[in-house]
Amino acid sequence: METEQSFDVLVVGGGHGGLEAAAAAARMGAQVAMVTLEPEAIGRMSCNPAIGGLGKGQLTREIDALGGWMALLADEAGIQFRMLNTSKGRAVQSPRAQCHRLMYERAAQARVEAQKGLQVVAGEAVDFLWRKPKPSDPESSHRVGRRLAGLLLADGRRLHAEAVILTTGTFLEGVLHTGDRQRPGGRHGERGAAPLGRALRALDLATGRLKTGTPPRIAADSVDYDALQEQPGDRNPVPFSFLNRELQRPQISCWLTRTSPETHRIVRQNLHLAPMYAGRIEGVGPRYCPSLEDKVVRFADRSGHTVFLEPEGHDSDLLYANGISTSLPEEVQEEFVRTIPGMERARLRQPGYAVEYTFVRPRSLRRSLEAKAWPGLYLAGQICGTSGYEEAAGQGLLAGTNAALALQGKEPLVLGRHQAYLGVLVDDLVVSDPQEPYRMFTSRAEYRLLLRHDNADARLTPLGRELGLVGAQRWQRWQEKSQALEQAKNRLSAMRDPSSPASGGKQRTLLDLLRQPQQGWKRLLQVLPDGANWGLDREDWATLEADLQYEGYIRRQEEQVLRSRDREQSPLPEDFDFQKIAGLRNEAREALEQFQPESLGAAGRLAGVSPADLALVEIALRRWEQRQEPSQGPQVLS
Repeated sequence: METEQSFDVLVVGGGHGGLEAAAAAARMGAQVAMVTLEPEAIGRMSCNPAIGGLGKGQLTREIDALGGWMALLADEAGIQFRMLNTSKGRAVQSPRAQCHRLMYERAAQARVEAQKGLQVVAGEAVDFLWRKPKPSDPESSHRVGRRLAGLLLADGRRLHAEAVILTTGTFLEGVLHTGDRQRPGGRHGERGAAPLGRALRALDLATGRLKTGTPPRIAADSVDYDALQEQPGDRNPVPFSFLNRELQRPQISCWLTRTSPETHRIVRQNLHLAPMYAGRIEGVGPRYCPSLEDKVVRFADRSGHTVFLEPEGHDSDLLYANGISTSLPEEVQEEFVRTIPGMERARLRQPGYAVEYTFVRPRSLRRSLEAKAWPGLYLAGQICGTSGYEEAAGQGLLAGTNAALALQGKEPLVLGRHQAYLGVLVDDLVVSDPQEPYRMFTSRAEYRLLLRHDNADARLTPLGRELGLVGAQRWQRWQEKSQALEQAKNRLSAMRDPSSPASGGKQRTLLDLLRQPQQGWKRLLQVLPDGANWGLDREDWATLEADLQYEGYIRRQEEQVLRSRDREQSPLPEDFDFQKIAGLRNEAREALEQFQPESLGAAGRLAGVSPADLALVEIALRRWEQRQEPSQGPQVLS
């Protein structure tokens, strides 16, 4: 066993964030090592076996558009596909896939094994390696007198690299809770990573504790399906990945039931045994995915809560009981589960539990996901305070990309809020400092008409190609699609609608027909039967239809983006002294000092900074820029 090895990038963790981070850096030509406690757990779905959902589906599509793996894995392992919010506008519709848990994991590991430039290193990272700063290193390295140089493993091995990406999930000083039983760990049956948490705190990074949980797994043959409501997949499922045109795999159903008043009585009666209510957990749990204990307390007037019984695979004997996350003692879980209709004889195969873990407050990060004080150190996923596979994967892709760009001496990839949900995600994290696990929703994006799930490739694939993230196959697919869409648009604008009479001497075109709400491309194909042979599939037609029907609204949002761009492109220097700005309210000054926003636009989104405060900051910035102007010309060396 080699005790010293050198790479370009080290990725700690093999979850969804680690997968995308390692893959992105490797696709861009870096030599990458993925350091993981258990290589056989790479790609494991710790919580529910599903990808996508409201807001999350958009993130997955954006990851795919940039050459990432998540959508491809979902298509490969999917057992049920649904488009959510179909009764609403295209901008808030989101894809979701129920997945075969084990198949997803295996598919992820196969991609890791096949990825050129990516090596898996089994081991536990316990500390950082450092070197003296070089003249070319960032100024912050010289201020602290050292530069990150790699990782020390528990067995004494030393891995050298210029960039380290931490994607530790719930493993960083993780503690599992079931009733009054506590044990170290990051996931059921897997140990946590305590020494690395201590090493992080030694860097004076602001940290905190968060909590998440998981429900019990139920034996599939112990449930009365006749008492449940069936939830089938879509009849014509839409693939997650832009590389896939259709899905031929047979789908299986999920099942719905509800908790009962008796369920709630048992939970209330045993609240004193729940770790959160007994004071054994200090971490804050997710607002939008509360435990059953939280639901019963917070929504005391409700007689029931929905429970989704999700198969873990077409050949699995387990059901994931989504909606009843709990950390009550196992015997209490068995008691309340059997009060739920259809589950009167249910057998628990694995009890639910809570996991409490350390995270780094994202105000410590740049929008590149690099630590402000420690160049070369990147963070992604739950260590940044987010929840969910998709949020972690998106951050991982950005962190891996930016680590590779830094090695190439290039500027980082920082996506704007108008460009991608990925941009919304990172911006929300670094300017709001979440106090609870952050989850993406479509409502978080103010430009969501521009950020539909179906146009993620149009928004991001050309950029991914330019960066080296997108391979030849994906690039060819995008070029073919974009050309077919443009050709279809031109042809339709030149063809008259035979079903519409001439009005004022001008007959409506087929492009006008496609613009009409409630008509759409299905009506168009009745008029134009050969349209199906124009190289466009159902989703492509839906994209063209949405572009046309929303074009007035889209134009207005693009104008809003242009108006806000000046502030987004006004960087605030690292040493900008907010204390010297006269008239600034104390609340605003404290927020600006704490977060050190990178731009005027980011400063305006901080809680506590009013429009009047921002105007004062802008005036101070312009004065600072005027003072710098004489020194911006070329330097003459004698």
